[in-house]
Amino acid sequence: MKTVELGSVASIERKGVDPSSVAPETLYLGLEHIERGGRIIGHDTVGGAELASTKFQFNPEHVLFGKLRPNLGKISRPDFAGVCSTDILPIRPGKDLDRDYLAHFLAQPSMVDFASSRTSGANLPRLSPTVLAKFPIPLPPLPEQRRIAAILDHADALRTKRRDVLALLDGLGPAVFRDMFGNPVTNERRWPVKRLAELGTLDRGVSKHRPRNDPALLGGAYPLIQTGDVANSGGYIRQFHSTYSDLGLAQSRMWPAGTLCITIAANIAKTGILTFNACFPDSVVGFTSDPETITFVQAWLGFLQATLEASAPQSAQKNINLAILRELKVPIPGGDLLKEFDERISALKEHRAHTGRDQAELDAVFDSLQSRAFRGEL
Repeated sequence: MKTVELGSVASIERKGVDPSSVAPETLYLGLEHIERGGRIIGHDTVGGAELASTKFQFNPEHVLFGKLRPNLGKISRPDFAGVCSTDILPIRPGKDLDRDYLAHFLAQPSMVDFASSRTSGANLPRLSPTVLAKFPIPLPPLPEQRRIAAILDHADALRTKRRDVLALLDGLGPAVFRDMFGNPVTNERRWPVKRLAELGTLDRGVSKHRPRNDPALLGGAYPLIQTGDVANSGGYIRQFHSTYSDLGLAQSRMWPAGTLCITIAANIAKTGILTFNACFPDSVVGFTSDPETITFVQAWLGFLQATLEASAPQSAQKNINLAILRELKVPIPGGDLLKEFDERISALKEHRAHTGRDQAELDAVFDSLQSRAFRGEL
């Protein structure tokens, strides 16, 4: 299979257009409208965005390549015409290059890394169009390009459907809560109220020294959970990225599996339930109680998270203190409702975990197909 420079089989079209010269209803795309992987998640209009500076034109024949921070992999195939930010490069394939094949080639992780390694600018790294034009691209015959693109499109569509299922499952937990208990913020069904501190034990993690500022605390056998681990946990903390040394454990404490972790700095009131014993610093609060109460409180805090974050004072970073958490008024349903809620949520989370494993398998298959496709092995 021959390899050519991208610029020899495609044009990077950067002819600027003055927004005042196009209709106000013309669609506009910025980098914020493109997800990693290329999905377009919205758009604006020239008039609505009140654009004043030069933009680039594009249409459904182009591949759009995000040149600012190319490590984000914002490479998309629009199905409409419009104008875009000049941090997005419209690439028009020539007669010997299939658009879908090009998009998949540029979006594969190895090429995203390749693009990132060739940027300039420390704070706002950008890829030069001249450098992009020199990217080597394998060029099989057009029918073979189309076959490869069709296989990858089909595999990607399966991943997209699975992601949609996960998003639906993520929305079912709050729906179950509202169905059983009503509005959790207004307590419209007038459930009895207790302070959060009355429902279990609340304590901050311990950090005599910030782990990131004292390397001697890190690098041991004890899992260390930090705010990012909680915020990105999806409800259950199943992995960790740092560990405490014996010195770190001596200045901290070990929390048991089943503890509800609540962030009080940076990411406010995000939660995750530990699935293993772990330590955490003073930016995380541990709430221990019976499993049914843990499940209920986690769901309830999910509704309050945005309000707590918006009301958090900010010094160096946003934070709330332990006293605020302890005094939160929690509506507590009576009878066996907490047990029923715990059973329904547990079944839902098990289903989500199974679907998540399926998603991971599809992602692995897609990555393998991508890797093989551009080596001529597909």
